[in-house]
Amino acid sequence: MKRRTFLQRIGSILAVLGLTEAEWLTVNDSYYQALAQTTPRKLALLIGINQYRKSPSLSGCLTDVELQKELLIHRFGFLAANILTLTDEQASREFIEAAFLDHFGKQVKSDDVVVFHFSGYGTRIKLNESEDTLQNALVPTNENLEIQDDKIATYLLEETLLLLLRSLPTERVTAVLDTSYDAPKAIQPTGGRIRTRQELPTAHLATAEIEFLQQLKTKTLFNPAVILSATSDPKQVAKEGLFSGFSAGLFTYALTQYLWETTPATTLQFSLSHVDSAMSKLGSKQQSSLVNGKKALTCESLLLDQNIGAEGAIIATEEDGKTAQIWLGGLPPQVLENYGVNSRFTAVNGEQLILRSRTGLTAKAQISAGETANPLQVGQLVQEAIRVLPRNISLNIALDSRLERIERVDATSAFAAMASMVSVVTGEQPADYVFAKLPQNPSRYALFAPAGQLITNSAGEVGEAVKVAVTRLGAKLPHLLAAKLWRLTENEGSSRLPIKGSLEIVNGISPKVILQRETLRTLDPKIIKKPLSTQSFLSTPSIPIGSRIQYRIQNKGDRSVYLMLLGLKNHRTAIAFYPWQTVEEPNTSETKPLLQQVMIPAGETITLPQNSGTSGWTISGPAYECEHQLILSIAPFTTTLKALETAKYPTGDQQPIGALVNPGEIAQAILQDLHNASIPTAEISATANDAHILNVNHWASFNFSFLAN
Repeated sequence: MKRRTFLQRIGSILAVLGLTEAEWLTVNDSYYQALAQTTPRKLALLIGINQYRKSPSLSGCLTDVELQKELLIHRFGFLAANILTLTDEQASREFIEAAFLDHFGKQVKSDDVVVFHFSGYGTRIKLNESEDTLQNALVPTNENLEIQDDKIATYLLEETLLLLLRSLPTERVTAVLDTSYDAPKAIQPTGGRIRTRQELPTAHLATAEIEFLQQLKTKTLFNPAVILSATSDPKQVAKEGLFSGFSAGLFTYALTQYLWETTPATTLQFSLSHVDSAMSKLGSKQQSSLVNGKKALTCESLLLDQNIGAEGAIIATEEDGKTAQIWLGGLPPQVLENYGVNSRFTAVNGEQLILRSRTGLTAKAQISAGETANPLQVGQLVQEAIRVLPRNISLNIALDSRLERIERVDATSAFAAMASMVSVVTGEQPADYVFAKLPQNPSRYALFAPAGQLITNSAGEVGEAVKVAVTRLGAKLPHLLAAKLWRLTENEGSSRLPIKGSLEIVNGISPKVILQRETLRTLDPKIIKKPLSTQSFLSTPSIPIGSRIQYRIQNKGDRSVYLMLLGLKNHRTAIAFYPWQTVEEPNTSETKPLLQQVMIPAGETITLPQNSGTSGWTISGPAYECEHQLILSIAPFTTTLKALETAKYPTGDQQPIGALVNPGEIAQAILQDLHNASIPTAEISATANDAHILNVNHWASFNFSFLAN
């Protein structure tokens, strides 16, 4: 379609609309509320670009389109015929405009729901040669108007896109932009790519694009729209992650994964805090943002078809409905990586499915019984029932591709000598950490998160030999492996134990809640989950040094549960809560500290620490990052407490959070106790020697992360 024709056609649609400056980008609806309305139609335009004509290829943009498409169809009731996708060569500037006109402009009515998604490069561009001001722009696959003229760019300005979205005659418009605009000055060691393209300082926007923007600005009536951006700071970059069998945008994956499991009774801000937390656990400082004006974002309406969360959906069937292909977009990324064969799901028709194999986000599963009166159907949601985790899980260390060959050889040899440590190739296999040189000082080695974040206290001295560096890191790695193991227990979305946990500061008269977690599958869908404060929007809220903290845990179920608290401080030291109780020795006045199970009776609430003489744990300096894993089970943590008894603490230090002297043993003990609590059936207990088998009815596990500064 020629530019002039497009402008004429879009102009006729926009002629009846106007603009009110006071309403600029005002939002009064949430992602969930927009998607969950019962309306005549729900329309989506999803764009993903991995292959560019001149820029280096990206890896996860097509997966992002697939993640969004499966979510919209199976979780929000979109019809496949109403979802238009443009990928790679299809996603030129002209095709994007034409698709917007034909798919949205010609069809959208006042009650319709509209979703727009873009995954690809972003950049900054001057409107013309005479201006110095740079504007955000999305980069289509055809980056330049003429191949011989690199100075003229045919980008889609972010401002133009927002005007187009707000020109539609409906208030139910949502855009997800998994891109960023400012290129970083230093490239961090990482296996994932960043979605920012550095623009040439001499490049400027094509004249036709400027004219198109000016025409849009002449209109006078614009509707609100929800705009979700992968970054909240202009200097942040949107990143991709490499997972088991696929790459994806960290933001898109985290967002869609959370929306699979959650219920609509939540605010969008609360959802984004979970999304940011998920990206933080993947080693990224990236934080999403919401352009929402001044109105509250609440979600009060139900899903179109069902008001339940899920870990996935059936996307194909075989053998007369006895075998199914399952999309597993709802499982947390770190869990999916280690999800074992024989894990089980329950379909909405009541049938239990046994996982037989998995490739990327798609798995093959069979009905547990040979015969069934309820054949499986495409579109049925599936919920996690039993999680199978291998007993032998290693810490995967990627070697940065920029290391010299001899450096990689030495590092591979050094890591191979360590138990449960495996070196992999950066960018080719998923990794827990990356071994690389500091970008600003290439004579120092350190550990990095997969998304590029430097791991605190991991950098060595100048001129350090590779094997010396690996040996030095060897003391830290068992702690990181232990944290990886207990993170695999996280099941806030799928747990059937009704538990609510809050992290509180107890400095003042009344405790102040700063983070809250609750099993989503046990929530009342009519009660809206609201953020606690502005801190709740952050992936890692800050706690001032000198503050005292405590946990408040509510057992909302009808049976007692037992609790353990583990953690990782500054990416270096594994820690645990030691529930010491002072007991008098018989026939003597002496007392002896003993570890006691922390039990929460049915329907009751407790605080940690429990000692009446301690009102909270004090956060001491210097500044550090910390994460706590709160794990609850219907059975006592017998094996774990026995392993904890090896630690020695002064008798006066009651109920401390202290360092673990045996982190690997403790992590394995936790998994064993959860396995014992699950009481595997005879049918699947045969795999117990090789795997931990965990029943979602019997345990709940939450992650709390914060900064002490």
